[in-house]
Amino acid sequence: MAEVVKKPIKITETILRDAHQSLIATRMTTEQMLPIVEKMDKVGYHSVECWGGATFDASLRFLKEDPWERLRKFRDGFKNTKLQMLFRGQNILGYRPYADDVVEYFVQKSIANGIDIIRIFDCMNDLRNLKTAVSAANKEKGHAQVALSYTLGDAYTMEYWTDMAKKIEDMGANSICIKDMAGLLVPYKATELVTALKEAVDIPIQLHTHYTSGVASMTYLKAVEAGVDVIDTAMSPFALGTSQPATEVMVETFKGTPYDTGFDQNLLAEIADYFRPIRDEALESGLLNPKNMGVNIKTLLYQVPGGMLSNLTSQLKEQHAEDKFYDVLEEVPKVRQDLGECPLVTPSSQIVGTQAVFNVIMGERYKMVTKETKDVLSGKYGATVKPFNPEVQKKCIGDTEPITCRPADLIPDELDTLRKEMEQWSEQEEDVLTYALFPQVATEFFKYREAQKTKVDPKMADTENGAYPV
Repeated sequence: MAEVVKKPIKITETILRDAHQSLIATRMTTEQMLPIVEKMDKVGYHSVECWGGATFDASLRFLKEDPWERLRKFRDGFKNTKLQMLFRGQNILGYRPYADDVVEYFVQKSIANGIDIIRIFDCMNDLRNLKTAVSAANKEKGHAQVALSYTLGDAYTMEYWTDMAKKIEDMGANSICIKDMAGLLVPYKATELVTALKEAVDIPIQLHTHYTSGVASMTYLKAVEAGVDVIDTAMSPFALGTSQPATEVMVETFKGTPYDTGFDQNLLAEIADYFRPIRDEALESGLLNPKNMGVNIKTLLYQVPGGMLSNLTSQLKEQHAEDKFYDVLEEVPKVRQDLGECPLVTPSSQIVGTQAVFNVIMGERYKMVTKETKDVLSGKYGATVKPFNPEVQKKCIGDTEPITCRPADLIPDELDTLRKEMEQWSEQEEDVLTYALFPQVATEFFKYREAQKTKVDPKMADTENGAYPV
């Protein structure tokens, strides 16, 4: 009888980034996370995803926290676990393409402050938009993982995915992630895809999905059996719904099999107990909307990621047009087709979603066109897998000649200019990068940081002379 080969499945924990981004709009504070870091460090995770994505923007804009400071605190706490971040290729963590010098410096500083693994993706799957970040990560001795933004459509054949994987391996990536942001990968398709990718390349394959459509745990089971190397999960209080499958459930699923993680369920239970009150508080305050916890199989029909669904709802509410929700959902796939059948992931999901809202509300398609839609149709976000709808392109950008080169080739170096613009606020080298991504939000944050310093320290308050702590 053939000996069973043991291949424990590795796990990336997402509770410190994608889980709370997906369920509570990235509002978990550093202070809420730090006390549990020591226990999380003992689990034996492949990595903990704790930075990047929307955490950078939300930290500054809503929590008045320095994201770099958060990263350094995580690095101090996680002595044995690799830290991972999500990086939007040439868009870094922002919403537009940046010059190569900014991308390179951001990668350098991310690794210097404690990141081990950088998951790099592009919303168009245009590999030209990933090269600078991958080269920079390799140069800094970081782990460059390239994510394929998984989506459905005529163009996305098995040949397309395996061809992309080979090019990613040739580019110098250390691993590949299948990034299924809308929960579109169904179980048996996962078997097919993982098998094909494992045959095509030698580097490890990781799978990231969301529970939105209700199939994610089964998809993981089939992917693991097909040989996937790592899966992304979230501790149960912030799992399921628009987040990832639950860590403890997947650990129990593979217990006693060749894929056994060896994780201690008692330790995981203690970690879950820590996060449960945070979840309850979020439910009570309305920050966690119970709607985000359910299964929405229509995701497979409209291909709309969870975060995009909540964006559409709020946009329609602002316009007093909530009754148009299903009209907009039906318009989304049509706009996506017009825009070259691009995957729906930040920022393309926001661009397609907003344009769909305008098309429905205005009563005429592309009567009002956003700047971002024009930029996509002008080639400023990169190449799409299919050509744009020529009539829509003509209506939106007229006779403008679309670019065909890598968009960043047209962006001159920006760092020196940015440094001059924000030098009065600079306290650490990383501040220029914060400013580069979100100039207005960063300036507000820098002013807030400055104001905090001038406040009287309560310990030093001279109450007799009327100097009270603020």
